[in-house]
Amino acid sequence: MNPIRIGLADDQPLFRAGIRMILDSQDDLDVVWEASDGAEAVRLAVEQPVDLVLMDLEMPVTDGVEATTRILDSSETGDVATRTRVVVLTTFELNDKTFHAIQAGASGFLLKNADPEFLLASLRTIHSGSAVVAPSVMSGLVERFARKTPRVETEALEPLTTRERDIFAALASGLSNNEIAEKLHLSDATVKSHVSRILAKLALRDRVQLVIYAYENGLV
Repeated sequence: MNPIRIGLADDQPLFRAGIRMILDSQDDLDVVWEASDGAEAVRLAVEQPVDLVLMDLEMPVTDGVEATTRILDSSETGDVATRTRVVVLTTFELNDKTFHAIQAGASGFLLKNADPEFLLASLRTIHSGSAVVAPSVMSGLVERFARKTPRVETEALEPLTTRERDIFAALASGLSNNEIAEKLHLSDATVKSHVSRILAKLALRDRVQLVIYAYENGLV
């Protein structure tokens, strides 16, 4: 299999060097480029497309939120299978920038003090199509959306079949594919196919976006 191509965007050279050392120790990970600010990251992501971009939020010239938005917008025009995914990597847990980065489409949010093994496992999980968010961040996101108490959009799930709506509800509740399969008496492969169709029909990138969609439309 081809290695997972990765771009690093962080304004701290020592931190980039440390992360690169960890990633370069893995046969299935390949650091293609490094950027010291958001604008450089956007340029390199276009010139040398990668599978994942590890994105710091606090950077000069262009911050991580804006860079995430630009990279994902440019990636949307390509093949779904080769679209870039952004993983936010920062020292902060939850503030406005992290909130907006996830809204912009980041597929992962990890803290810089994460264990190296957790970082590596998370990158592989995100590359496979899932999303990873640090537990403390996810709980904060749920609380923030819950406070918004939006009106229920009854047409939000109109594109979905009855079975897909059942699986949507389970996903929005935080259940894994295995847990959904057990609850609904389906095979793991069937659940995985349903999840892919749900995301495609609702134009959502991953599970994090699905949870946000559910809260924004008053579905949970």
